[in-house]
Amino acid sequence: MSRVLSSSKVIPSDAFAGDETAQRLAAIVESSDDAILAKDLNGTIISWNAGAERLFGYTPDEAIGQAVAMLIPPDLADEEPNILSRIRAGERIDHYETIRRRKDGSLIDISLSVSPIRGPDGTIIGASKIARDITERRRSEEQQLLLIREMDHRVKNLFTLASSVVLLSARSAHSVADLVSAVSARLRALAQAHALTIPPIPNTVSKARKTTTLHALIRTILAPYDDTVDNEPRAAVTGPDIAVGGDALTSFALLLHEFATNAAKYGALSTPDGRIDIACKQEKDRFVLIWTESGGPPVDRRSDGEGFGSLLARGAVQGQLGGEIIRDWTPSGLCIRLEVDPKRVAP
Repeated sequence: MSRVLSSSKVIPSDAFAGDETAQRLAAIVESSDDAILAKDLNGTIISWNAGAERLFGYTPDEAIGQAVAMLIPPDLADEEPNILSRIRAGERIDHYETIRRRKDGSLIDISLSVSPIRGPDGTIIGASKIARDITERRRSEEQQLLLIREMDHRVKNLFTLASSVVLLSARSAHSVADLVSAVSARLRALAQAHALTIPPIPNTVSKARKTTTLHALIRTILAPYDDTVDNEPRAAVTGPDIAVGGDALTSFALLLHEFATNAAKYGALSTPDGRIDIACKQEKDRFVLIWTESGGPPVDRRSDGEGFGSLLARGAVQGQLGGEIIRDWTPSGLCIRLEVDPKRVAP
């Protein structure tokens, strides 16, 4: 007597009785997307469906009659004896997540369910296994964990940064209102800068974040003053562009915000006809930004002493960006030369 457990192979067995119900069950097994196989109590494979062939790469002729241990990586060799021991005791194993080896030697994450097979007299004669590929689920879980860790890291950094902005702003504020205004403006500038690194919605699955460029950042920071004089933009950006990411993005956003804020209060952006020319250059091992104001009020050299601008320049430019900043109060307007190390700017 025989029973068909796979349309690919007819397995003789005195323990199985073939009938219409069994044939239907065999058809379901064969058409399943999951790998379904059976083994005897010695661990020898006795049936192998099409799903098993797709998952592990072995044909039924190659798999049936072989030890199921051929699917188990060497470092997990002790799993099979433990599974067989539990099956002999009549125990069922549900959704056991492990790793198996395919015919080509590659490893695959699977969820394994194992159930005892009983003969007509109720004696356990083997085990059926259902293996489901969970590779994509594992990747999704790992990606999710990575995003959570990244979010945790960035949130902590933002809290630290916000605290620093408040403390540094307090040193140059003359009143609570000044402090509130300065902190709000600086945090808003940072928010606008970081918004540039958020990818479009369709790409969020494959890319958690992206970089921006210095030109895009400059235009974003200067957007509130983006009007024209004689049909010409008040702020023009020229020269080569560079990618900006990571901590350099924060430093540049704060620096550019300070430049723009001071220009709006005292310099070119405080008058209707004022202009700013921002020239970018590559000079040997340095990337140089030259901020030149013109058309503003008469130049009155100002020093912020140990205010936010000076502290930021010393901490961000010299320490973080590996460069220097030079201010020159010319008769026509303020000129700022900012040099940075391109290696520290790159994301």
